[in-house]
Amino acid sequence: MATRRTPSARNNALVALKASDRKLARLIEATEPIDTKAWRRARPLGDPFSVLVYSIIGQQISGYAARAIAGRLQERFGGRMPSPAELLTLKAADFRAIGFSGRKVEYVRSLAEHIISGDLQVDRLDKLSDDEVREQITASRGLGRWTADMFLLINLERPDVLPIGDLGIRSAVQRLYRLDRLPSPGEVDAIGEKWRPNRSLASLYLWASTRQTPKPVKAAPTVAAR
Repeated sequence: MATRRTPSARNNALVALKASDRKLARLIEATEPIDTKAWRRARPLGDPFSVLVYSIIGQQISGYAARAIAGRLQERFGGRMPSPAELLTLKAADFRAIGFSGRKVEYVRSLAEHIISGDLQVDRLDKLSDDEVREQITASRGLGRWTADMFLLINLERPDVLPIGDLGIRSAVQRLYRLDRLPSPGEVDAIGEKWRPNRSLASLYLWASTRQTPKPVKAAPTVAAR
């Protein structure tokens, strides 16, 4: 079920995270506070089908190119994203004109077919456990663990999601623990166990640490010599 945390709950989660891991505590202290609502607003939101279609569109291309393709798809349907049944009315040539590669055509069609068949219950995802959501989403071709994790974190606002396959998360963990190589997803998963049940918040700070200039640390006041 979708979980929306109150400000006090987020503060409690932050305190718990700092207590769980000294290294992560130092990273949090050195990073500008994160507005979780603003972070989510900057990501694709909407009905589950549209979000997952956009996720497929955006695979291995720039954000600018993804937005352009999504815009052309919406133009075909009066300025909105199509329903699964409507998307399946498009021919291969239509998809090509919009900018879809052959592989992505297969993926979005698979997604639409899974929804129409009931194998992917998009109207019930908010009522399923994290693992059940992952299982349903990854059953569709072209949608993997990363997409499922991001959907859980952004769209369902689940509090305990660590996208272990995300390169930014893995790079941040490597720097945080001063590892001599990029950790595997399994290693990130093991390291993140101590952050339960607040791994979503930990993820946001890990991502932020890769983009922000650390905020200055105030020096302790000096004590005058007696």
